[in-house]
Amino acid sequence: MVSIENGAIAVAANGHGAAAGKTIATEVVALPPASQSNGAQPETDPSRKRKMTSLPLEVGTRVNCRWRDGKYHPVKVIERRKLPYGGANDYEYYVHYTEFNRRLDEWVKLEQLDLNSVETDVDEKVEDKVTSLKMTRHQKRKIDETHVEGHEELDAASLREHEEFTKVKNIATIELGRYEIETWYFSPFPPEYNDCTKLFFCEFCLNFMKRKEQLQRHMRKCDLKHPPGDEIYRNGTLSMFEVDGKKNKVYGQNLCYLAKLFLDHKTLYYDVDLFLFYVLCECDDRGCHMVGYFSKEKHSEESYNLACILTLPPYQRKGYGKFLIAFSYELSKKEGKVGTPERPLSDLGLLSYRGYWTRVLLDILKKHKGNISIKELSDMTAIKAEDILSTLQSLELIQYRKGQHVICADPKVLDRHLKAAGRGGLEVDVSKLIWTPYKEQS
Repeated sequence: MVSIENGAIAVAANGHGAAAGKTIATEVVALPPASQSNGAQPETDPSRKRKMTSLPLEVGTRVNCRWRDGKYHPVKVIERRKLPYGGANDYEYYVHYTEFNRRLDEWVKLEQLDLNSVETDVDEKVEDKVTSLKMTRHQKRKIDETHVEGHEELDAASLREHEEFTKVKNIATIELGRYEIETWYFSPFPPEYNDCTKLFFCEFCLNFMKRKEQLQRHMRKCDLKHPPGDEIYRNGTLSMFEVDGKKNKVYGQNLCYLAKLFLDHKTLYYDVDLFLFYVLCECDDRGCHMVGYFSKEKHSEESYNLACILTLPPYQRKGYGKFLIAFSYELSKKEGKVGTPERPLSDLGLLSYRGYWTRVLLDILKKHKGNISIKELSDMTAIKAEDILSTLQSLELIQYRKGQHVICADPKVLDRHLKAAGRGGLEVDVSKLIWTPYKEQS
């Protein structure tokens, strides 16, 4: 991302890697080996046919495109638009990199495309059949995980409808506080913002505007220096605010618009009255700057302690996501309940939760002497028994003997899994949490 201070622009390192001299707010993406990076398929591939290239390229065309790493990768043309001052065939193309997540879809110029690699689109069912014959079970599973991407509850028709409706990012970048951030996904902003590719957010009240001058005028009038709501946690420069969606409806809706730019699977709730938003901030002498948030239903019959979670791209890989997850479980402990996140989880959300559950459970198993049951682990951690069971099973630490589950906790195995799970992130100091469960306030 680009850090903006007093009108001057300077490149700010964010730990996500830079490409072509520009640092963007996205995560590091694992690239295929160099020998495969040009994306070209052999001429004998039965799922493709070469054709003479005619311009402009049609939607659905498959071609190789030069990405930020300077290498060519296979893409599919999702949309095209005519350049305002160009000739009859002067278009730019919105492409999906078939190796990567949809968050990297982007508009590209014709010169970025290798027209010698243009291929006709073929029937997708035939293509899937041919492709699946070539893949190992492991490769197919990896691709399935990428394609599902948090849409497990959608059938094939609904998924196609979702991807059609959200196929093109409507907002390319946002400015939020010191940062200019490249967005990842479509967000259904009101129709009057259809002509915008960049929006300017007030980092405190989250109102958004079309022009920088509007934001500057707004900032002179906005008297907020932190999210509206109650500060329920303060530890050093880190603060957490609880925002009631019913009391702060506009803020809650704006937060949902903002979050949808970075969450593909998120359902946008216009009725935010039923939700509480927990907004994590870094504080300095200029105010409290939003780092991320999670939301939860005020009353959940399914024991959900978290509905949606997001760490903004400039603050990712700093342990804040793990902190938010841990915080949600500390609230569950205060409520005297077990909790679980609302499904489906996004791809990044699932990774974060698996890591959190692994670290918390294995830390207890390492220190505990004697037998311990799944229920006891659940009571100690506020993690739902089903999540404990699935986590331990995925780590192959649990066996079924004589009608009951038995945990096999070899210290060396535990250490190996803990090392693989990575560091635990920022700790929640429960002594700094001043909070009353919502049901007691009503």
